[in-house]
Amino acid sequence: MSNLIASTAPKARQLTPEEIHDIEHEKTHYPYAQAVGLEALKIVQKYQGWVSDESLLAVADYLKLPPDELEGVATFFNMIFRRPVGKHVILLCDSVACWMLGCDNLKAHISSKLGIEYGQTTADNQFTLIPVPCLGDCDKAPAMMVGDKTYRNLTPAKIDAILADCTARG
Repeated sequence: MSNLIASTAPKARQLTPEEIHDIEHEKTHYPYAQAVGLEALKIVQKYQGWVSDESLLAVADYLKLPPDELEGVATFFNMIFRRPVGKHVILLCDSVACWMLGCDNLKAHISSKLGIEYGQTTADNQFTLIPVPCLGDCDKAPAMMVGDKTYRNLTPAKIDAILADCTARG
């Protein structure tokens, strides 16, 4: 077991019946438990908002996977959040195309507007700002995702409208 997991989570939490149900459903799509690891982490995140060390251990126990192996999966994929995040996660693309079209200025605008830097969450837990290497929208750069919605051809005014809409929705 890795030191990170052992030092912060001496034991696994119990998976909820909903999480177990969804994981069991995912298992029907894969030939062996290892292949379900990423999907199981996504399921836990869907219900918990992020994947705590206790949750990671619970998934590892349930799927009978080494925790270190599952930790490698969790940290490789940037859409698995290993610490608490805000209600609205802003994934700002910083690929070459987005960088060439001003993502640094847009990041500065978001940081100024929300008072956070990359990796931080606003005091009211509404927004978390995270850089992503590519959203696959180079022809419509700069781009960002908030939740499961992608926003393209961004400007500071468009970002202000997106943030206002998120705030209005709570």
